[in-house]
Amino acid sequence: MMEDAMHNENIGWMPYLVALSQVLGVAALAMTGAWFAHFRGGFSWDGDQQFNVHPLCMVLGMVFLCGESLLVYRVFRHETKRATKILHAVLHVLALFISLVGIIAVFQFHKKKKIADLYSLHSWCGIATFTVYIFQWIAGFILFLVPGVGLTYRSQYKSIHVFFGLALLICSIATSLLGITEKLLFSIPDQYSMLPSEGALANSLGLMLVAFGLVIGYIVTRDEWKRQPLPEEQALSIDFKTLTEGESPSEP
Repeated sequence: MMEDAMHNENIGWMPYLVALSQVLGVAALAMTGAWFAHFRGGFSWDGDQQFNVHPLCMVLGMVFLCGESLLVYRVFRHETKRATKILHAVLHVLALFISLVGIIAVFQFHKKKKIADLYSLHSWCGIATFTVYIFQWIAGFILFLVPGVGLTYRSQYKSIHVFFGLALLICSIATSLLGITEKLLFSIPDQYSMLPSEGALANSLGLMLVAFGLVIGYIVTRDEWKRQPLPEEQALSIDFKTLTEGESPSEP
């Protein structure tokens, strides 16, 4: 039965788009690392290079790992629902931890250099996105992973959870674009208009992040590519509906 379900799935070009998303995501990470390693002196937790930890951690956590977590239910189609839930949650935990390191790095750097905090649009969007991300993870953990939570609440919240998952990825990419522009205007204000190699690399990074977000968004919004319940999951769902709603498996 499971083999028949696998053959009947209409996943079309999805595997190729998933592969493309991985190429774009890894390329964005590599370009972020190259930018700050080659043009901005590398990475360190002390001195002027402490700031450079911030963009690398935010791209890795809030963009790449966030995007990876959204793909879990598309890529791992034949693993158990619980296994995919755990992987989805673990990726989000890693994203939160890595992003928190990046946020601490920039706040410590600003304190040492006596630079004002939270005055730019980039910082406002960043803090707002990270705050909502924390609440999204807490709500998802309670409703989808904690045993004993009613399935009624899960089904009611599921569409909200899915919406905010994609919305937070979009907000993270938008915040990254603001941060890229802000960093270039601070670092090379006189040369930026002449499109030096650093500016070209940073602009290309921005395009790469947008492309990554577009591919991820396309994959996760295609209804025909949604993960279909395994046969045993369908049986459990029917049994639960029969017990709670008094319907028989033959009823619609």
